[in-house]
Amino acid sequence: MTITTGLGGEPRGPDFVSPGLVSPAGGVPSPALPGPALTRRWPMLAAAGLVVVAVSAGTGGAAGYLAGSAPEPAAGSQPAPAPAGVPSDLVGAAARALPGVVSVQVRTGSGGGSGSGFVFDDRGHIVTNNHVVTSAAGGSVSVVGSDGRRLTAEVVGTDPGSDIAVLRVTPSAALRPLDLADRTATRVGEPVLAVGSPLGLSGTVTAGIISALDRQVRLGGTARQTAVQTDASINPGNSGGPLVNARGEVVGVNTAIATLEGGGSIGIGFAVPIDRARQVAATLIGRG
Repeated sequence: MTITTGLGGEPRGPDFVSPGLVSPAGGVPSPALPGPALTRRWPMLAAAGLVVVAVSAGTGGAAGYLAGSAPEPAAGSQPAPAPAGVPSDLVGAAARALPGVVSVQVRTGSGGGSGSGFVFDDRGHIVTNNHVVTSAAGGSVSVVGSDGRRLTAEVVGTDPGSDIAVLRVTPSAALRPLDLADRTATRVGEPVLAVGSPLGLSGTVTAGIISALDRQVRLGGTARQTAVQTDASINPGNSGGPLVNARGEVVGVNTAIATLEGGGSIGIGFAVPIDRARQVAATLIGRG
């Protein structure tokens, strides 16, 4: 079964359950199959995955050869333009995003956990995942910005259903609010960066694309919800960090990855869409 237990150290985050990969009779995939049935079929699916990788590698080699042996373009011809409105300057995007991303650290009498977050506004509000701070009762929460300064944080509110939480710290010029993307302008295939502190490595940036929008998945609980799917590498500690586009705008909040039988990242990650995260954060701030 493809299951992930979130991205934020301990406590572990919400389980992701695939919407259905196989069916009992080989027909239309079932939206919810018993765990043992999926588990028994995984070796076969894993083998199929290896075949796909091998075929893809072979195809890539052939494609490279054909491209390399293709005739030179005619003199004066122009390369096809990049899609309008989709910049490719990920270096610039990283430079814009990093000052607004923080490492979130939770300390309790029995241990703690860590994750990531990003600056939501100029009043010191930080958005992260609920599962990053869910164990903070009776403990302390702090954030470390890109300048290395540690600030004590207050938990303003949490929403387990969307896996969003809001923290508040003393506003600082070093904590720069990130711009939020227009969801209607986000496109499948556009480049994105996952920014955060995987495995405690603060200020880490990984690149990929938006693999799918409005992916129906279960992120904890039993109700399905839509998520942004990406192949940008995200790992434990990335929870709550932003998924940003090439303009440095937040398109989602990284929250879960799919794994095979408890393994690591396999290049399928999920983020809470920014329109939902923004609405939940604004509601939590209003209540707090």
